[in-house]
Amino acid sequence: MPIRWDTRNKRWRYEFDRVIEGRRQRTSRLLPKGWSQAQADAFDRKESARLYAVGTGIERADALIDSAVLHYLQDKAQLKSIQSARENLAAIAWAYEEKTLSQLAEVAAVVNATRQGVRDGVTLSDATVHNRLALLKAACRWAWKKHGICENDPTTRMILPAVRNERHVYAGRAELGRLLRAADRRDVRAMMLAAFYTGMRFGELRRVVFDAGALVLEDTKNGERRVVPAHPKLERLGILAMLPLEAPESTLQRGFQRARVRAGLPHIRIHDLRHSAASEMVNAGVDLFTVGRVLGHKDPRSTARYSHHQAETLKAAVGKIGRKSPHTADKKGHPKAA
Repeated sequence: MPIRWDTRNKRWRYEFDRVIEGRRQRTSRLLPKGWSQAQADAFDRKESARLYAVGTGIERADALIDSAVLHYLQDKAQLKSIQSARENLAAIAWAYEEKTLSQLAEVAAVVNATRQGVRDGVTLSDATVHNRLALLKAACRWAWKKHGICENDPTTRMILPAVRNERHVYAGRAELGRLLRAADRRDVRAMMLAAFYTGMRFGELRRVVFDAGALVLEDTKNGERRVVPAHPKLERLGILAMLPLEAPESTLQRGFQRARVRAGLPHIRIHDLRHSAASEMVNAGVDLFTVGRVLGHKDPRSTARYSHHQAETLKAAVGKIGRKSPHTADKKGHPKAA
């Protein structure tokens, strides 16, 4: 039987091993978690028929999107976000199940056009649809590049919905002061100050280590080690000794929510303090490349959201074009010879 229960992985496994037209066709794959035997049997019938058709030359070999997704989830099992990836890919499985990679663009179009959520009356946002299709795109590209399940990149015709949901909420030092005065927990104040003066995410402040004058993150969102020099104010106020934050995540979040309400700043989120750090640096004339390195951005497009802060800096720079430098004029006010 091509279908058997894999006791180690607690999932159904599909296995095909036949000699067709003198050539051996062989494959083995774990089927999605949660599938019933009826679903596994249905997959067996369709996939076995397809493999026979390919083996006899009746049908051109065209791998299933399911195969690409399975390869991706198995190869990326070590990622911290793998459970979220499973859930998001499972949420659109209805569109890609039993479809081939050559149908990927059509599958994406159907997902993009269908915005009904799991619950009645819920409409999916552009961001949610974009994230799910981006995962599907990553899975198919991975299977093509790493496993060679097709000859060409199958994602070239995929169209993902544009997302315009960037927040541009920033807290200056005055707003930070109001939040600090309104906080009723010392560790919540430490969290606010650390986020504002390092640009670190909330979760990173619960893992960061202070070492040799710098804040060190061994494991970050983009998978790379990050080192941020400690701001003198954090050391002066004794904040560095309180890192990493040890209180439960929910305790810190509730403490921040109380503070922002008391401060009259209910629109400010913890993550906005990270954006505020970037805003402060850009307004001080720091270039976007350096800001991106402090924030740990791997893609420069992530830092581009702060480019509007550079308007005044750029205006001042352009205004200096053609001006005489005071260092190149002699005592009579005449420019020195080059």
